[in-house]
Amino acid sequence: MSLSERLTTMEEYQPWSREASPDSRHRKMSFNPVGTWTEPAFEQPVAAFEVPKWKRMLQVFLAVIYCLLAAGVVFGYAAIKPVLIAEQVYRDQCTKDELDADVPLCYQQDLRLNLMFTIAAVSTNVAALPVGTILDRFGPRVSSIIGAISLAAGALLLAFASKLPFDGYIPGYLFLALGGPFVFIPSFQLSNTFPQYSGSILALLTGAFDSSSAMFLIYRLIYQATDGDFKLSKFFLAYLVVPVYILVVQVLLMPATSYKTVGELVTQAEESHEVIHESDDEAEDEAIIGRLQEARRAHRDSIVSEVTELLGTKDGAAQTKEEEVKKNISGVWGALHGRTAAEQVRTPWFILITLFTVLQMLRINYFVATIRSQYIEMLGYEKGVAVNDFFDFALPIGGVISIPFIGLVLDRTSTVTTLSVLVIVATTIGVLGVIPQLWAAYANVSLLVLYRPFYYTAVSDYAAKVFGFATFGKVYGLVICLAGLFNFAQSALDALTHRTFANDPIPVNLLLLSAALLVGIALVAFVARRSGKILRENIEAQAEGATERLMPGADLRGVGVGVSDYGAIEFHPQDGENGSPREESPRGRRRE
Repeated sequence: MSLSERLTTMEEYQPWSREASPDSRHRKMSFNPVGTWTEPAFEQPVAAFEVPKWKRMLQVFLAVIYCLLAAGVVFGYAAIKPVLIAEQVYRDQCTKDELDADVPLCYQQDLRLNLMFTIAAVSTNVAALPVGTILDRFGPRVSSIIGAISLAAGALLLAFASKLPFDGYIPGYLFLALGGPFVFIPSFQLSNTFPQYSGSILALLTGAFDSSSAMFLIYRLIYQATDGDFKLSKFFLAYLVVPVYILVVQVLLMPATSYKTVGELVTQAEESHEVIHESDDEAEDEAIIGRLQEARRAHRDSIVSEVTELLGTKDGAAQTKEEEVKKNISGVWGALHGRTAAEQVRTPWFILITLFTVLQMLRINYFVATIRSQYIEMLGYEKGVAVNDFFDFALPIGGVISIPFIGLVLDRTSTVTTLSVLVIVATTIGVLGVIPQLWAAYANVSLLVLYRPFYYTAVSDYAAKVFGFATFGKVYGLVICLAGLFNFAQSALDALTHRTFANDPIPVNLLLLSAALLVGIALVAFVARRSGKILRENIEAQAEGATERLMPGADLRGVGVGVSDYGAIEFHPQDGENGSPREESPRGRRRE
């Protein structure tokens, strides 16, 4: 296989290709990769081999560090909420009777604190759309600098919120949330620094995002160890080191434009094959022409060598076969490929996955925001706090543990199986969430922290396989955006729990469980029915497109032997209509 063919084959299955197979590399993201919404940046992408290897390694390392410190820090809300309560944030929302009774957390105070997280969770998902636009137009450095500024604004607002003449907590937490995707999403392009290890790089970045929720856990432990001396103002002033670090790294070391994708490297290698140019006819001196052509040949060989080294030497045919197997296993690959985004969003494929995502994201974020109050109500104060503490530790660890297994599951099982597992696990979590027992609480938390990254990546996997990468950014981005907006329903669920059910969380959890189960069953049933139809259509298409190639040495005068996409076949010239050959399948059945 020639270099051009091998590179082309590899390009089809590398991250950021427009119609690439959605293998585990594409799915190792908690945020959605976005499509092209505007004209690309005016500066051309840089090929990875043009940057020293040490610098590329340093860039990946530094990006993992700042993603660990900033990408998803707001999702550690459950860990910092006890500190906010201890610091009496929004205590002025309590009534006189509640203050006289010295309740640890009053109703309006709890609603206001949870609203902080609700707005942050919504903005994190909705921000993926404008981040993609800015990233495409101005490049990763500008996007990350905006993220650093947003993080700094959030830290300053939270540090001085108690002294401001307005509510600084909600906008401060909002700016922290907005800084996350502006820093995290541009880091995806670093997977192209070492295309051979793009999956590992994306896994590192995603693991850093999942683990970043531990930042607030670390702070809470310090706060408790110092008996409350390390106050919110001190912590967030110290946190300003993070946006300063991101700013310095972006200006001094990170690329202003994205690294070239494998597809762009393929194009570069193919264009370098031209040794003889039309302009050579304008030169009369053959010696000059020879030197020019020799220089072009050396330049071409250099580029081909660099690209080959960068992409590695994995056999393209074997990789193609492996990816085709994954496509066939999924059962839904290509269901809506080739259609416009407007056509795709009007189908049950989009409507059902959107409803499922809306309900699951609402359940997860509502649980994160209210886990402490839920289990204090069901188990008592001490046990409820213990469950909350366990969740704070388990959330970042669970995301990291699950990453290596997610790709294996999604690559080796059908989409119907994956969705069925999601529905079963989500239902199990829901059932455990309404059992007022300590063992059920710990089991619930353990399952949830493993389910959360699996759910996010499974949804992106579904979108890639069903809708295709040509519309992936728009369609998947819309799914996440709608799910994020519906997270505002958390406030209504809070009010329902406190007012209607007298702080009992079980009725609301049963409501969410029932709705999610019904939508999940509908989604699985629809996909199962359609995947069977897609499989039959693919088999028929392959049968019609089977090619016949005469094997060397075959005797056309008698019984010839050839091969097709289905194996060895025989040709009997005397058979068939008008003496045409008759083709026998591998198992001897006649195929017209």
